[in-house]
Amino acid sequence: MSNQHHDHGHDALHGHTHGDHPGVHYSLKDYTTGFVLAVILTVIPFWLVMGNVLDPSTTKFVILGFAGVQLIVHMIYFLHMNSKSEGGWNMMALILTIVLLVIVLSGSIWVMHHMNANMMPGMGDAAAVTGHGNHDMQ
Repeated sequence: MSNQHHDHGHDALHGHTHGDHPGVHYSLKDYTTGFVLAVILTVIPFWLVMGNVLDPSTTKFVILGFAGVQLIVHMIYFLHMNSKSEGGWNMMALILTIVLLVIVLSGSIWVMHHMNANMMPGMGDAAAVTGHGNHDMQ
């Protein structure tokens, strides 16, 4: 059995052959579009922060929104992820990753918030807890 025949057999087992690449082929135009969108999605939040355009609490959520959109742009234009690539398994793996990431991050934030609230009561005002203020330093 020749090496070429062996390789062809391996490819046939995995459902693809030489010269047959299912999915979308991306061009320089697609990469340029992705790059321009990524730059725009970076410059706008930078401008919002540096120009103090919005209230700081609102700016945080706007930046998170832009980050989410930029993540999607990177996945589509640079990682070539869509519902058809790899028979849909890329999308399933992405969904599982997002679900696990949300669980881990929200759980961590929840635990840290409750530890801060319940384990260290009154630490925000150390002078009131100890009974000592600046008058002892005189």
